Amino acid sequence: MKMWAGRLSGDVDEGLNRLNQSIGFDSRMFEEDIQGSMAHATMLGVVGVLEEEESRKIVEGLEQILQDRKEGRLAIDPQGEDIHMFVEQVLTSRLGDLGKKLHTGRSRNDQVALDVRLYLANQEEELIELVEALCACLCDLAQEHLTTVMPGYTHLQRAQPITLGHQLMAYVQMLLRDRERLQQTRERTRLSPLGSGALAGTTYPLDRQLVAEKLGLAGVTENSLDGVSDRDFVLELSADLSILMMHLSRMAEEIILWFSSEFRFMALSDRFSTGSSIMPQKKNPDIAELIRGKTARVYGHHMTLLTMMKALPLAYNKDMQEDKEAIFDIVDTVKLCLSVLPPMWNSATFYPENMRAAAAGGFINATDCADYLVKKGLPFRDAYKITGQLVALCIEKGLTLETLPLSEYQALSPLFDDGVYQAIDLLSCVSLRKVYGGPAAEAVAKQIENARRKLV
Repeated sequence: MKMWAGRLSGDVDEGLNRLNQSIGFDSRMFEEDIQGSMAHATMLGVVGVLEEEESRKIVEGLEQILQDRKEGRLAIDPQGEDIHMFVEQVLTSRLGDLGKKLHTGRSRNDQVALDVRLYLANQEEELIELVEALCACLCDLAQEHLTTVMPGYTHLQRAQPITLGHQLMAYVQMLLRDRERLQQTRERTRLSPLGSGALAGTTYPLDRQLVAEKLGLAGVTENSLDGVSDRDFVLELSADLSILMMHLSRMAEEIILWFSSEFRFMALSDRFSTGSSIMPQKKNPDIAELIRGKTARVYGHHMTLLTMMKALPLAYNKDMQEDKEAIFDIVDTVKLCLSVLPPMWNSATFYPENMRAAAAGGFINATDCADYLVKKGLPFRDAYKITGQLVALCIEKGLTLETLPLSEYQALSPLFDDGVYQAIDLLSCVSLRKVYGGPAAEAVAKQIENARRKLV
């Protein structure tokens, strides 16, 4: 018999059963459901809705169910409706009519909302830790490569010289903002909706704050309708993780580019590469490609959640059961991607000589050449034109700005002297960019210091 039987009679259609069942995916909230129920039962005893002995026995029964599950003595019934009903049925089978008292003053609506909040708050904590681990990994790598010169790009064209450390710290800044978003979302998630009932609260003298305290939550939801009918905390997490995956996808794209024969800036360990079924020479960056591809999966789930909620009248609607598979898969996907990146980065081999050669061959010190003339009193637009002519000359002669003879410089402007070679030296170009946030070694070192301070 269904736990909601009474108003309806007879067997329900088997198709409805299959459509209605959620135990296949909400069973992962088993522990959170037990914790919420124990806090609820304890509170019922404190406020006198249950006798203290009844409350104690229910809590002990729930603790035993949790222990049995952890130790493998209790299997979840795959034919059950959902994890909430399963726990209550097991409790009732063990305690008899006393087990039926657990649901006093509670609806599945506020029970489910609580379980999802508890589960996601725990997952958010794990996600934050994984983001922090990736930040720490990138900070360590950046520290090793403070003076590893490489091209910085715009439009995927070589633009200006930077360092590998500077590039890696750009991702750290993105990830630190991702971490901050997750922290803020977690605080808004850590509210108890229990006591909202189906939508209009209850006539029982419940102590909602006590339940929140027992569960270690920050407070309670302020409106019973809102408490059971909104999933913005789910949407907020999916939005946060969509942004995070966008950052990871951009990082993966650069790993793929740098790993290519055309760039050859780095090589991935064999542990994080795959081969080809037909081409024996191939070594492929499949893990990075999968991270890039799984970003689309996360985006799709986010759109599912937004679309699911967009036209729902207050309060609870069964549509909202669809939130779990989407957000659970988002969380699982992001955790998996985050977990593989630190060992991938740490086991990679970098080729500074190739980075330096690419920087030298791309005329990315042209801006510094123009600035050299500006510092000698020439208007920037004139300096810009002369430097462009020098670049064209280098291309014609197969030279670089560093190897172009001084006579060629002076033929275009008498302001040039031997000092131009120091001005356009790639490491000098980088070292002079000491502005806060810039690529100079001391500027990047400060970025690393600040990031590590935030991670403590």
